[in-house]
Amino acid sequence: MAGSSSMFAPRRLDQTWFQRLIGQNWFIILLIVSLGLIGVAMQYSVSGGEFEPYARMHLLRLGLLTILMLIIATIDIRIWMALAYPAWIGAIFLLLATDIFGVVSNNSQRWLDLKVMQLQPSELAKISVVLALARYFHGLDHVQSRKIINLIPPVFIIALPMFMVVRQPDFGTGLMIAAAGVVVIFLAGAKRWLFWSGGLTCLAAIPLVWGMMKEYQRDRVLIFLNPELDPLGRGYQSTQSMIGLGSGGMWGKGYMDGTQSHLNFLPEMKTDFIFTVFVEEFGMMGGLGLLGIIVLLFSYGLLVGIGCRSQFGRLLSVGLTFTLFLYIMINVGMVTGMLPVVGVPFPLVSYGGSAMLTWMVAYGLILSVSTHRHVSLAPKGSGLL
Repeated sequence: MAGSSSMFAPRRLDQTWFQRLIGQNWFIILLIVSLGLIGVAMQYSVSGGEFEPYARMHLLRLGLLTILMLIIATIDIRIWMALAYPAWIGAIFLLLATDIFGVVSNNSQRWLDLKVMQLQPSELAKISVVLALARYFHGLDHVQSRKIINLIPPVFIIALPMFMVVRQPDFGTGLMIAAAGVVVIFLAGAKRWLFWSGGLTCLAAIPLVWGMMKEYQRDRVLIFLNPELDPLGRGYQSTQSMIGLGSGGMWGKGYMDGTQSHLNFLPEMKTDFIFTVFVEEFGMMGGLGLLGIIVLLFSYGLLVGIGCRSQFGRLLSVGLTFTLFLYIMINVGMVTGMLPVVGVPFPLVSYGGSAMLTWMVAYGLILSVSTHRHVSLAPKGSGLL
């Protein structure tokens, strides 16, 4: 493919890593920043045309985390591979610190108060699990990856943070960690029958899981199945969200003219239900355009994984892309009534620092894989564990 601007063009040795990063990936970086700026505009809207407090803080976070993303992207992929296990251990310690010192809110203990922001360590755990799994499977060849005995460490890498997150309780995030980890194991070449048997086991365990769920979690499932059970209580969010989506029509009511949000019918509009606000104001076509940006970003992550020479880079890029896909799938499914309300934001558009941090760190790593995709890593089967 001609031209050095292509992500699959040959390396030019006279270029620095940063020049290659910008030259090959400027469009993707522009899309990420544009998505964040859409978030600033929506936070300005839900604040009634006020820059304080949400739009200003969202813009500040976007600027700082964009710089962090670019710094991560310029760091050699070999360094990230060396830091994979320490990052996982660090995430475990943060989750443990949350269990001891975390802020309690709405009967859950999920945040650490860092004064400048409240950090949700479970968000970073999603990235650390993918990092550690990619590192582990890079040290195995295809035959070793299919041996059941070699799947014990990956199961532990997934299960420990998942268990700690579910205890907070945050069942939705725990499932996201498990789903992303299972995808990495699948891509690494584990035997297919394990996934079929695992799926059947999960189905058989539904009654047990139902009994272990908190009352409010069971209520979410029941309201999802029939919102009319409690239309003014737990079903209120879903009902108002679908009203807002429908009232936007094809082209929307116009920027800052959404009635569901500006008349305060829609709860959590700055966070979990920001997509509803966007569609009400810009219509179905606007919503499809926003999702089109997401599709381009996800396609990029998959292409980076396909084009990387190393197993570590492939699994890292595709695993992180799937992790980020889960955010959008769950959030859009939640606001459209296709999934229960589980409190998953629309990253870069919803207000909140932890989800934005996760997305920026994840795309920094994906950009690092793209920029350093020709770097030779230690061969598979070299005993990296």
